Amino acid sequence: MTTSALSLTAKTAASAVLPGATPGPAPHRRPSLRLLATEPARATLEACAALNHWRKAPANVGGGHTVVLFPGLGTDGLTMWPLRRHLERAGFRTLDWGQGMNTGPKGDVDTWLDRLAEAVHERIAPATHASLVGWSLGGFYARELAKRLPERVPHVITIGTPFNGGPDDTHVGWLFRLLNGRRAQEHAALRERLAEPPPVPTVSLYSRRDGVVSWEACTHARPWPLARDIEVQASHMGMGWAPEVLNRVTGVLACRRDTHEKDAA
Repeated sequence: MTTSALSLTAKTAASAVLPGATPGPAPHRRPSLRLLATEPARATLEACAALNHWRKAPANVGGGHTVVLFPGLGTDGLTMWPLRRHLERAGFRTLDWGQGMNTGPKGDVDTWLDRLAEAVHERIAPATHASLVGWSLGGFYARELAKRLPERVPHVITIGTPFNGGPDDTHVGWLFRLLNGRRAQEHAALRERLAEPPPVPTVSLYSRRDGVVSWEACTHARPWPLARDIEVQASHMGMGWAPEVLNRVTGVLACRRDTHEKDAA
């Protein structure tokens, strides 16, 4: 299962506050219990649809561009395998984040993120640039690392990442407590910083059918020049393999790759 990083807001911090930032909106309600209860069944149906979808190889649009994938809370690279394999078939060079199971930041958050940025920087080599794609909590890492490595990250995509919310927007605080033996703390200042996108083109994929995190929390509270929100139809658990998500991620990465190469030329 993936998760909302909202329970992790006290554990995650941005590296800089952008000029003119304003506090996010009041917390939204958690998804309905009906949506939550049907998550496993809907994710299974989406997996079946993905198997049929795989019979058709995607267009080769990657051009060897490097993409680093970040899993959600309580999961590892295996959960991202369907998306990773789809991107490889589309011609992208994909990399796992390299940290095993995602149990959330440890110790001082800024220090932890700095170390993660260094590790990802090394994994990207020998590529000059790499896009970052994160699912749920992994999306927070993608956004925050892009703030630390803007010269190497041309684009960020988050999938079901509730960067614009609070504890009332998630059903999975228990998972963080299970993995860490304690409850994450909440700080309004960190929430405001996390809600600010990195200084690179950033796309957030969200679903109104998400039964784990509030879809409103996965959208930007106000317009940002480089940020965009795109709605998809998928469960939270199935976002890593739902055909629409696979196609959206591939299409956005291909578009941004072309744009980046033209700008660099």
